[in-house]
Amino acid sequence: MNIRDIMTSDPTCCLPEDTAQSVARIMCKANVGSVPVISDRQSRKLTGIVTDRDLCCSIVAQGLDPATTPIREHMHKNPVVCRADERVESAEHAMQKHQVRRIPVVDQQGSVVGIVSQADIALKHEPQQISRTVTEISRTRAAAA
Repeated sequence: MNIRDIMTSDPTCCLPEDTAQSVARIMCKANVGSVPVISDRQSRKLTGIVTDRDLCCSIVAQGLDPATTPIREHMHKNPVVCRADERVESAEHAMQKHQVRRIPVVDQQGSVVGIVSQADIALKHEPQQISRTVTEISRTRAAAA
């Protein structure tokens, strides 16, 4: 099975100059926990990714004003990515290796065409395999906390 078979196509994205508050609203409206950050709406070239945890820990917990804080200062630059024609196992391996739950899917030009999540894999894959993925993603985070 390929990533294109399970990914969410054309995900909601934000721009680096968007404020933390506007990104939080995007997440609420789309019911998602992360948003790819793109350079512009035309090319949709991936420049980073921001998660709900980033908003909480690096903006709200630090006392920054979400209404004026641009997301560019708090996004993860150079996120782990995959391609739609890759096998699902490659995304799963990347999630385990980099301890991430969501991976943007990009085309040959680096433009966002989708996003694949741990939940997408869980719904379409073998239970033993997803159990190992959840364990690997969570292992070091729990130890570091």
